[in-house]
Amino acid sequence: MQEEKNGTRDPRQDAAEQEVQPAAVTVSRAAVAPAPSSSGGGGGWFGAFRGLGGGGDDGGEDEEGMLRMSFLEHLEELRGRIIKSLIGIGVAFFLSLYFAPEMWKAVSDPAISALRQLGLQQKLVFITPTEAFMTIWMKLPLLAAIFLSSPWILYQVWAFIAPGLYRRERRWASPFVLCSAGLFILGGAFAYFLAFPFALTFLLGIGRDINVQPMVTVTEYFDLFVDVMLGIGMVFELPVLIFFLVLLRIASPAFLFRHSRYAILAIAILAAVVTPTPDVFNMMLFCVPMWMLFFVGIFAGYLLVLRREHRRFPWRKVLPWVGLALIVLAAAGWYFAGRYGYHIVGRWPFLSR
Repeated sequence: MQEEKNGTRDPRQDAAEQEVQPAAVTVSRAAVAPAPSSSGGGGGWFGAFRGLGGGGDDGGEDEEGMLRMSFLEHLEELRGRIIKSLIGIGVAFFLSLYFAPEMWKAVSDPAISALRQLGLQQKLVFITPTEAFMTIWMKLPLLAAIFLSSPWILYQVWAFIAPGLYRRERRWASPFVLCSAGLFILGGAFAYFLAFPFALTFLLGIGRDINVQPMVTVTEYFDLFVDVMLGIGMVFELPVLIFFLVLLRIASPAFLFRHSRYAILAIAILAAVVTPTPDVFNMMLFCVPMWMLFFVGIFAGYLLVLRREHRRFPWRKVLPWVGLALIVLAAAGWYFAGRYGYHIVGRWPFLSR
């Protein structure tokens, strides 16, 4: 203090101050510098998870087009996508209301056909004042709206997650969506045209010889209809499930094929339980599609393994044998159909007994 009053400074104090100043500048620069990406290339939520998993940088081409957003920006983006999805569902719901009577006729047609085949009154009943209104004019249009707007909803989901994916990961999106949707629709069609009518005919016919009269309410029937359609539609996703097991290296096609006899037996037991009649033909109607889906999934996984090993599948050698196998299966189906008294008719399922 006395030296400062006299206009002189201690040289040791000047040297200490010069050492402190660069450190302060370094800290201030670090405080204002932007935080590095957690993954080195992953944007959004997926970048964070890749950082936790030790993903690291994969190159500029993979990172091209990836969007980096803050947490609040993610929430704002998610809010906007949810609102757009709900708007799409609302528009589809009001359109479905206009066609509610026609849709209910299509939904109730399997029950009416089964009742007609059993010689019973071809009507469904409701036992509470609001039951018909809630089922026909609320539940059915809402379910139809979700299905109709599903492409729009899937697009909103994709638009939310796509900026955080690598380019090679985006290539899986279109095949996955198309295959999943196609198999689900195929399963719903199989249930609506084949499995559900046969099951209804059997279930509604139980107890006719012991003075039991079926009285099916619209609510119970609609709930059963939705459960069967969704359940069989999900079962038809079996190839997609097997493909992802192979993709994630949880199972291999060789392992699945080597133990396929257990899958065949399990599917046969399941078909024997759910088949409404004890004859072999009806049981095969349930078994054969499930067996085919299982082996289609194994084949898709095998193609993935060949791609990993940079090999190609010999399509030209295999396709003639596949055609021959289809001809043999068609001939066997024709033989068993004639043996069990089935004949071709001009309406679905094109077989009648």
